[in-house]
Amino acid sequence: MTKPSLPDLLHAAVTAVGGTERPGQVAMAEAVAEAVGGPASDDSPQSEDGAKHGYAHLLVQAGTGTGKSLGYLVPALTHGERVVIATATLALQRQLVERDLPRTVDALHPLLRRRPEFAMLKGRSNYLCLHRLHEGAPQDEEDGLFDVFEQATPTSKLGKDLMRLRDWADETETGDRDALTPGVSDRAWGQVSVSSRECLGASKCAYGAECFAEAARERAKLADVVITNHALLAIDAIEGAPVLPQHEVLIIDEAHELVSRVTGVATGELTPGQVNRAVRRAAKLVNEKAADQLQTASETFERLMELALPGRLEEIPEDLGYCLMALRDAARTVISALGSTRDKSVQDEDAVRKQALASVENIHAVAERIANGSEYDVVWYERHDRFGASLRVAPLSVSGLLREKLFEDRSVVLTSATLKLGGDFNGVAASLGLAPEGTEGEDVPRWKGLDVGSPFDYGKQGILYVAKHLAQPGREGSRTDMLDELTELIEAAGGRTLGLFSSMRAAQAAAEELRGRLDVPILLQGEETLGELIRTFAEDARTCLFGTLSLWQGVDVPGPNCQLVVMDRVPFPRPDDPLMSARQKAVEEGGGNGFMAVAATHAALLMAQGAGRLVRATGDRGVVAVLDPRVERARYGSFLRKSMPQFWYTTDRNQVRRSLAAIDAAAKAAEEK
Repeated sequence: MTKPSLPDLLHAAVTAVGGTERPGQVAMAEAVAEAVGGPASDDSPQSEDGAKHGYAHLLVQAGTGTGKSLGYLVPALTHGERVVIATATLALQRQLVERDLPRTVDALHPLLRRRPEFAMLKGRSNYLCLHRLHEGAPQDEEDGLFDVFEQATPTSKLGKDLMRLRDWADETETGDRDALTPGVSDRAWGQVSVSSRECLGASKCAYGAECFAEAARERAKLADVVITNHALLAIDAIEGAPVLPQHEVLIIDEAHELVSRVTGVATGELTPGQVNRAVRRAAKLVNEKAADQLQTASETFERLMELALPGRLEEIPEDLGYCLMALRDAARTVISALGSTRDKSVQDEDAVRKQALASVENIHAVAERIANGSEYDVVWYERHDRFGASLRVAPLSVSGLLREKLFEDRSVVLTSATLKLGGDFNGVAASLGLAPEGTEGEDVPRWKGLDVGSPFDYGKQGILYVAKHLAQPGREGSRTDMLDELTELIEAAGGRTLGLFSSMRAAQAAAEELRGRLDVPILLQGEETLGELIRTFAEDARTCLFGTLSLWQGVDVPGPNCQLVVMDRVPFPRPDDPLMSARQKAVEEGGGNGFMAVAATHAALLMAQGAGRLVRATGDRGVVAVLDPRVERARYGSFLRKSMPQFWYTTDRNQVRRSLAAIDAAAKAAEEK
């Protein structure tokens, strides 16, 4: 029997999930199959490896509505070797594991004559720990462990959450936090979960044979396709201790998020509270001299942090340098002492010791990293109104790390709706450690960029309006002209507005002002859970939703209730952002254009994501309004416009008001019918 062709397999999968085949989806599936080595089209030869065709890696931009999940799932399931798929968001992981994969496997089974297996794998702290559940959590203030179930009052929120967790433990098959509905607070979950550093290990734990995290790892080892997240992928790459099973092919969805997620995993932090917790945890387990040494270093660090002013530390001040070395040395002494000292009064000593060791090892690692002062690290002080001061260290760039750890030993496919910025893939590729497309060289990873377009007719479905008559936004102060413009646009649209603001302060000021001017409900991020806000916004046509960063990427409201998306200004990084400004300076010192490579690229990515909130289905119509004249007037404006969906473009304010009024009238007429 001849092998089924890729179009046949894709057709079966699309039919199974109730979708519609798109030309872009077919083009994407064929390119992915070619890159990783899988079934070919009827009219193209079977490819064992994309490298034969001049590339080993693939960047695919697939616009909203393309059906990109199936565009990579079908080649992945039919590849024959293990494939790891990493996503950024919980929503997409759930969609893949609960909806797309089961249906696709069922559809492909008759054609493949086998059932590809799939599994989800997350970090250990995402799974219920049976040891913590049954034995209790080590408490800093107490002598050892305490039974949180007895301590928490049954009527308190914590008590109710914990009782529900205990009942859930008897019925769950996975122990995965995300399978618990409704969820519980972080505080409650923290009592029944452990980090990988705190885990006793299956061989030493009384509950090792029943461990949910270990079971997830075993399932992943047997699976053809493993779904994970960017953070676990970063940990696997950075820490060198393999968490993911061996694989030949890696597919990264929502790839525009990868650099920031990897940067987050590679960032270290020291706070006085964190150091104090480490002191308390270790005090009962080491000799008095070692405990006192860490206590003294902790007190010195706390005094220094009280005086810390926010901002980058291009050089480590002498007093901070001495303090960090003292912390590092004291932590090393405690780590050595933890291995030999025993205290008869401590219950479940292994668990208490493991938690203390994890805390102190983290202090040692971060203090040593900052004290050593690498030219490839950026160090800064941060001050938070609620949590106080922290000392942070992050890599100046993760491109070298990604090039070395991701692209050397496997085929990698990266996909997103926003990978082409300013008209090509090279900007995103550079952030991933890849040379410009087509660059030849022995150690240069070869890659191909492919834009499969979108099924939407952006030129007919949407308008991009730039309010070029407004004053250029300054760093501070109210923007009365912008608020006047926003008021008129919302009135013309009859509500139906998603307001994307570059700061929470701007979103709050706009909501407060317009609630007094307009007779439409205005929801504000932070006043309710994000899920509840989006649900309310989607259900009521007159409602507006204002917010900041998570709304630029996290809103999917097809239909007439989101017909106006407004951006208050170009979302450049803050000038005082230590990491972004350091990265910009490094590019300039290397002879490049730091502003375009860092600030403009950051803004373009967000604007592309934000503009993508408007058209989510073939019948959607509307306007993306940018209330910042620089998008029209500045030299970088064309770069920003090219990064967004190619809507019909105008700066005519009267034309836009007429268009919004017509779209609103059509939506109302449809609602009445």
